[in-house]
Amino acid sequence: MPAQDHKPTAPPAWIDSLLEWFCAPELLEEVLGDLHERYYLRVKKEGEQEARKSYWREVLAYMRYSIFKGESSQHNHPIFTSMLQNHFNIARRNVYRNKAYSLINVLGLALGITCAILIFTLVKYHLSFDTFHAKKDQIYRVTTEFHQEEISREANVPQPMGKALREDYTFAEKIAMVYSDSDWLVSVPSAEGDKKFKETIAFAEPEFFDILDFPLIRGDKSTILTEPNTAIITERTAEKLFGDQNPIDQIIRIQNKLDFRITGVLQDLPVNTDRRDEIYLSYSNLKDYNAWLAGDSWTGVSGGMHCFVLLKPDVLPSDVNKAFPELSKKYYNERNAEIFQFKLQHISDIHFNPELGGYLAKKNLWALSLIGLFLIITACVNFINLATAQALRRAKEIGVRKVLGSNRKQLFWQFIAETSLITILGMALACVLAQLALPYLNQLLDIQLQINIFQDVYLLTFLPILLLIVILLSGSYPGLIMAGFQPVLALKGKLSQKHVGGFSLRRGLVVTQFVISQLLIIGTIVIASQMRYSRQADMGFTKDAVVMLPVPEREKPTLSALNSEISRIASVEKITFCSRAPASQGWASVTVRFGSRTEDENFDITVKAGDDQYVPTFDLQLIAGRNLYPSDTVREFLINETAVKKFGENSPQSVIGEKMRIGLSNSEGIIVGVVKDFHNASFHETIAPLCITTSNDWYSSCAVKVNPANLQSTLMALETTWKEVFPNHVFEYSFLDEQIARFYETDTMIFQLIQAFASIAIIIGCLGLYGLISFMAAQKTKEVGVRKVLGASLPSILWLFGQEFTRLVVLAFVIAAPLAWWVMQSWLENFTYRIEIGAGIFVLAIAATFLVAMITVSWQSIKAALANPVDSLRNE
Repeated sequence: MPAQDHKPTAPPAWIDSLLEWFCAPELLEEVLGDLHERYYLRVKKEGEQEARKSYWREVLAYMRYSIFKGESSQHNHPIFTSMLQNHFNIARRNVYRNKAYSLINVLGLALGITCAILIFTLVKYHLSFDTFHAKKDQIYRVTTEFHQEEISREANVPQPMGKALREDYTFAEKIAMVYSDSDWLVSVPSAEGDKKFKETIAFAEPEFFDILDFPLIRGDKSTILTEPNTAIITERTAEKLFGDQNPIDQIIRIQNKLDFRITGVLQDLPVNTDRRDEIYLSYSNLKDYNAWLAGDSWTGVSGGMHCFVLLKPDVLPSDVNKAFPELSKKYYNERNAEIFQFKLQHISDIHFNPELGGYLAKKNLWALSLIGLFLIITACVNFINLATAQALRRAKEIGVRKVLGSNRKQLFWQFIAETSLITILGMALACVLAQLALPYLNQLLDIQLQINIFQDVYLLTFLPILLLIVILLSGSYPGLIMAGFQPVLALKGKLSQKHVGGFSLRRGLVVTQFVISQLLIIGTIVIASQMRYSRQADMGFTKDAVVMLPVPEREKPTLSALNSEISRIASVEKITFCSRAPASQGWASVTVRFGSRTEDENFDITVKAGDDQYVPTFDLQLIAGRNLYPSDTVREFLINETAVKKFGENSPQSVIGEKMRIGLSNSEGIIVGVVKDFHNASFHETIAPLCITTSNDWYSSCAVKVNPANLQSTLMALETTWKEVFPNHVFEYSFLDEQIARFYETDTMIFQLIQAFASIAIIIGCLGLYGLISFMAAQKTKEVGVRKVLGASLPSILWLFGQEFTRLVVLAFVIAAPLAWWVMQSWLENFTYRIEIGAGIFVLAIAATFLVAMITVSWQSIKAALANPVDSLRNE
C-alpha cells in the first residue's frame, strides 16, 4: 500500500522542555528553530523514528556551558568562560599532582560504571523481548491452570483449543495453534545424496503470521501454510539447505518420512524473541506425525502445544478470563471442569515466567539493577572517603583562595569541576572496559548483546544521566565541606577531622561498602551451595555415565536390532528404550482414574514410557510388586509412592493388581509395581504422581549405561553401531547428567553474574581501603615514629591501623547478615528441595571479608611500621 501524505508529528515535547530548562533564553528560539528544521528534513529522508533519534542526539550535543542559562547575562561573557577554563585547568593540575589517589578514583568509578553499562544493556535486552510486534498490546497466549491440591500452570493447551475458541467465542480477530519441537531431522533429497541437519520445527496454522510480525521476504503471505505439505523456512536455514539457489518450490524431507514444498522464506528471527523455530510446517500435517496430538481429545496437555490469540481492540483480557470457565464446563465433566482452567498471558510476559517456560523472572532483572546501583554507590563512597581524607591536605590552598576573593559557591563548583574531570575519565575508561568485557558476558550467558554508544538512544540517555548522578553523589558533599573551611583556621593549619565531617561520616561510608560487599558474598555462597546441592543430591536414580541416544524410527524390529548391536559393545552395561529419562524437561501429563472409581482423580499423572529394562538401567527402587513384562500388547503400570498417596491408599502393596486408566486414548491396565519416589524434574518442583508403562510408539530415546573407563572409545563404538541401524539420520548424543544440569541454566547464570559483580565490589572496596590506609599512614607518620621510639612492637603498630577496620567489618556484618538471610531465603523458596542457610555460611562470609580487608590494609600498615622513626621525626 503506498504511503499516504501526512504531516509528521512534532519532535518530542519532553525533549524540547529539557532544552528550554538548560538553554539561555536569548539563544533558545534560534536553537529550537534550527533543530526543528533539521528534524522535519530528516523525517522526509529517513523516517520519523530515525529523525527522533537524531533529534535527541543533537539536543544532548547542545548541553555545554556556552549555552547554559545562569542567573545573569554573564552566561556567555568572556570572564565566565575564562573562569570555567580556569576551574578545569586547576582540576587537571590537582588530578596530576595526586596521581595515586586520582588513579584509585578513576579505576573505582570505571569499574562501577562498567558494571552499570553492562547491567543496563542486559536489562534492556531482556525487556525488549517480543516488543517489536505491531499489535503487541493485543497479542496473548492461552495457558492452562490445574486447580488441584495446589494450583499449577502450563503454557501448553489441549489440541482442540483453537477450534473451540473460534466456534464458541468472538473476542479474537485471529486465533492460531502452533506445535513446536526441537532436533528434527531435515534433509534435501537430491541425486547427489541428502543434506541432513537437525532443526527446531513448528506445525503452525496460517493465522500465526497474522498475529506475530515475522517478515516474509519471499512468497505470498496470504497463501503460506494454507495447503498440506507446505513449509516456510528462515533465511539462515534456506542458505544452509540450498546455498544461493532460490528455495521457493524446493522439497525438504522431515524425519526421513514427510516431504514438504517450500512456499516462503522468513527474514531471520530477531534475537529478542522466544520463538526460535527455523522451519514452519502446515498444521494439517500434524496428524501424520502424531495422531493423538492432532486429535480432538481434551484429556491431556502436551508439551509444545500453544494457542495464540489476537484480541479485538475493544476486548479486555480480564473479560476473556471470566468467560473461560464456561469453556471448561462445555468440554469437561463436572469434576475436570473445576481442575482444567484457562487464562490469557500477554506476549510480553512470556519471557519472564519460568513456570510457563520463560527464560527468567523479572525480579531477577530488578535484582541485577539493584546490584548495579550498589556498585555505583560503592565507587562513589570511595571517592567521597578519599576526597574528605585529602581535604586537610588542601586546607591551605582553600584558605589562600578565600583570602584572594573566592566565595563559597565558586569553591564548590571548583571541586565539582575536579569531580567531573575524574568521572568523565572514569566513564571513558568504563566504555572501553564494557566493550572489552561484552564478548565474555555474551559467552557466559549465550546471548548476543551489543553496545552501540552513539547509535543506541537509550544508552545515550542513560550515560549522561548516570554521569550527572555520579558527579553529584561523589562531588557534592566533599565540595560543600571544603568550600566551608574558615580561611583563618585553614591558613594556621588548625583544621581537624571534625571540620571535614569527622571520622563518623567516613566510618559510615566504609560500613556501607562492607555491607554491600558482604551482601554479595553471602548471596554468592548461598547460591553456590544450592547449586552444589542440586548437582550432588540423590535424585533417586542413576544419572552418571548414562548416554542418551535418539531413536528416530520406532518399529519393533529396528529397536531389537539396535538393542542387539549395542549390547555387543563390551563397555555397555545396560540399555533401555524410553520416552524420556526419569528426570526430564518435557513430559506428558494426563488425566487418571484409579480402580473401580467412576470419575477421574482431581490430579493429573505424569506418564513415562519405558521397556522392562527401564527400572534396572536407572537403578529405580521397586518397593512393591514386580517390574514390567516386555510386552506392548498388555498394558501394565508402575507408579511411584506419590501416586499411591494421591490415590488415598495406605501402603504400596494395596495398589498392586488394581486397574488404572490414563488419558492417552483412555488406556487401561493393571498396576503391577510401585517404585520409590525419584525426582522427575528439577529441585524447583515437587515430586509429581507418575506412572511408567511400555509403549513402542512412545520410545524416542535409548538410554545406555556405560563403564566410564575408556569413555571416548565407547562413544565411537556407539556412533558406529547407531549409524549402521539408522544410516539416513544424523547421530547425536547427550549425557543424562548434562541434561539435568540444564534444569538450572538460569540459576547458574544468576550465580555467575553475582559472583562476578561481588568480585568487582570487593575490588572497588579494596581500592578505597588502600587509598584510605595510605592516607592514614601518611597522617600518622609522626605518631608511629614516637610509638616506635617508646618501644612499640610491630604487631601493636599493625593493630593501630587494623583495629578501626576490624570494628567496621563487624558492624557491617551485623547489618548485612540478617538482610542477606532474608533476601536469600526468599530466593531459596523457588526451590521445593533446598539447603538451610546455616551459621557456617555467615562465618565463611565474614572470614572472607576480614581476609580481603586485612590483606589490603596490611601492605601499607607494614610499610609504615617498618619505616625508620628517625626519618619521620626529623621531617616533623
